[in-house]
Amino acid sequence: MVLAGFLGVLAACGPAFAGGPVETSVFAVQGVDVDVTSTDATTAKNQALMDVQVKAFFDLVEKLGSPELAIQLREKLTPEDIAPYLRSLSIEKETSAPGRYIGTFTVRFLPDKMQKFFTAYGIRVPSKQADPVLVIPLYRAPDGLKLWEDNPWRQAWINLKGEQGIVPIIVPLGDLEDSETLNAEDAARADAVKLDTIRKRYDAPSILVAQAEPAPDGGLHVFIEGDTKLGSVTINKIYQAEPGTTETAEATAVLAFQKAIFKAYQAQAAKVAEDAARSANTPQSLAVTVPFNSPTEWNAIRSRILTTPNVTTVDLSTLSTEGAVIRLVYTHSLEDLQGNMQRVGLNLTQTGSGWIIQPM
Repeated sequence: MVLAGFLGVLAACGPAFAGGPVETSVFAVQGVDVDVTSTDATTAKNQALMDVQVKAFFDLVEKLGSPELAIQLREKLTPEDIAPYLRSLSIEKETSAPGRYIGTFTVRFLPDKMQKFFTAYGIRVPSKQADPVLVIPLYRAPDGLKLWEDNPWRQAWINLKGEQGIVPIIVPLGDLEDSETLNAEDAARADAVKLDTIRKRYDAPSILVAQAEPAPDGGLHVFIEGDTKLGSVTINKIYQAEPGTTETAEATAVLAFQKAIFKAYQAQAAKVAEDAARSANTPQSLAVTVPFNSPTEWNAIRSRILTTPNVTTVDLSTLSTEGAVIRLVYTHSLEDLQGNMQRVGLNLTQTGSGWIIQPM
């Protein structure tokens, strides 16, 4: 049953990569490798389709949660527990031989289910990614500028697989269209027209030329300057490989950039939330007509209005045998007010002559 589900979602998807806008998602994991040996190639592939979801699931838990949570859940969850969270699979590349299957996949999980999963462990994951940033990695090698070919700096950005982060970081494919649009000299002199052309190809609102060159002491000198939707970026720093690891200075610098831009996103999100909370607590007023047929009906409607969440005051402006005009004071948004009215059995609608409240 689990395998049938895997085959279904796999069949529904095409290759993960193509020119143009790059797919991004908080709950997707790119570049997931599997290598399975079994009695024959078909059996090996079927096992790989199961293994790749499990591997991607724990990669996601580690990235959005913590390595400690991933270790804890590896001892707790079975492949059958993980299968219902799968949305789809795409094959990036694959090879097979007698009794062996090797593949690389993009694995996507169901956002609503994953949100609930992480919430249960006290982890708040933004439901929406920030606007993506397109990065053009330009390497100033001793033998000249490198942009598309033989560029270890670009490879480090590709290895980051930043498209699926909270702040998506997109690296151009470097195909024929890219190389004809922009060359190393264009990037070095920040040719505005050509940079904007490649930015539009990838449908990214922001683009940064990330330059790097070998430092005299063996590190990597990185300088990045430009504007994004999260604010201005100014980096001029020498990075060294992390001691005790196999990471290169390029990988260290790329990861540091990702962490920095994520912190900028968190700061911006906190400010937006603070502004929203301040706005929610600011009283607003609305003149509303309330038609009724009797004093008894008016009292019943007025009672419902007063029990509506976020309604703070109901001031009577005029009262007649056919209806009343009130000044409604409320907090939060008008859309919230309409929804709350419906919960108490009232419709708040706008007509040609103004706002009106009527029983549902």
